[in-house]
Amino acid sequence: MEKIFKLKENGTNVRTEIVAGLTTFMTMAYIIALNPNLLTNFATGTPLWNAVFMATCIASAIGMLVMAFAANKPFAMAPGMGLNSFFAVVVANIAALSGLSYEEAFPAAMCIILVEGIFFIILTLFSIREKIVEAIPFGIRIGITPAIGLMLLNVGFGSNAGLYSENGGPFYVLSTFFGSLTPSVAQDTVGSAYPQLVLYVVTMLVGVFAIVILSHHKVKASVILGMLISCIIYWGGSFIFLDTNPFESLATASFVPPLGDMLDTTFFKFDFGTFLSIGWFTAIALIITFCMIDMFDTIGTLVGTAARADMLDKDGKMPKMKEALLADAIGTVAGACTGTSTVTTFIESGSGVEAGGRTGLTALTTAIMFLLCMFIAPIAALIPAPATSAALIYVGILMISGLKKVDWDDILQVIPVALMLIFMPITGSIGHGIGMALIAYTVVAAFTGKAKDVSILTYVLSILFLLKFFVIVK
Repeated sequence: MEKIFKLKENGTNVRTEIVAGLTTFMTMAYIIALNPNLLTNFATGTPLWNAVFMATCIASAIGMLVMAFAANKPFAMAPGMGLNSFFAVVVANIAALSGLSYEEAFPAAMCIILVEGIFFIILTLFSIREKIVEAIPFGIRIGITPAIGLMLLNVGFGSNAGLYSENGGPFYVLSTFFGSLTPSVAQDTVGSAYPQLVLYVVTMLVGVFAIVILSHHKVKASVILGMLISCIIYWGGSFIFLDTNPFESLATASFVPPLGDMLDTTFFKFDFGTFLSIGWFTAIALIITFCMIDMFDTIGTLVGTAARADMLDKDGKMPKMKEALLADAIGTVAGACTGTSTVTTFIESGSGVEAGGRTGLTALTTAIMFLLCMFIAPIAALIPAPATSAALIYVGILMISGLKKVDWDDILQVIPVALMLIFMPITGSIGHGIGMALIAYTVVAAFTGKAKDVSILTYVLSILFLLKFFVIVK
């Protein structure tokens, strides 16, 4: 282990790395079931759902194995949130245009992911993606970490609830519970689901405080122990207050991987004929859109999380960035071949970093857990949303501290960083936040006498994002 991952050189050990990998896994295990739900419109139990489930585990693991052994970094990978929802819309649109069913259109849309992944491998091998990272101004790179922190807080306090009101709409912790003047208002809003929301809030807050207290006492496994405390509270509360058995699903759960469904439904199933039938302009626009979102989501996550782990040099560059970027490209190709949308670096990697993860052994541990989930997915599904929220909130708070590195007297840093702090949580996209920051940086520099300080590539990226925001159909 020492020879492969250089543990002593990175100030860590096997135990810390494994705990960090398990911590990362617990915070992102939701993707194993959520990704096939989103990509198949919640058609659970169908061959397509089973195929995407298998693809999610396999492609994620492949990406993380490359991250572990080629880059020796602690970052985890999986099909990106946001990108998978967008992919589902694309499949539906292709189905409508071609007169096919959703399942029949799925292989056509997979062509986008395959082309994107191959394109990224080529760009990475020729170090073009590294140059794009370097084209992001230093001030913006500093602001990526706290912006991601706010995004994690937004996810933890808001959209990670996984609960729905009686009229079908989702509700959120901050706006529905804490945003109400009195508990009775929140109760009127969510109806019979109110006890579940209360249990969610209590579980989440206890988890956050548990992690903080354990961390204060320098318990290295503070994040994962805090999540376990959250799990126990939620499971116990479900029995006592909700009169439900959270383990009931295990009685009928299957622990046999549905490999046959993947081989028959999505494995190397590409339909370029149907994909190109939607028109060359639309096809190219879709590929460009996926490429831009994925590229800057990955870059932002890598830079932001690496900064929190003190992995960046004095110029804000991360060693072995090329290998790390290659991991998501290979993972994306693996996803296309097995049957899932774009694989990207997950912001939940921050939880593993906070648990002490510093090398590829963390990523390897998470990869093994994803592969095991082909057999134990029903057990992974027992991790409740509030336990995940507790970890995300804690990590988000820590990442916001990166704002102290911003030069608040420099308008070229303040404006882009401020916009990132707003755009990332609102749009739910790291890439869109960076894009808006690049545009702001370029415009401010151009009209404050510093146009010559902006690199040509930064100008090009800003123009591309302008086209993405206002011209290319989303």
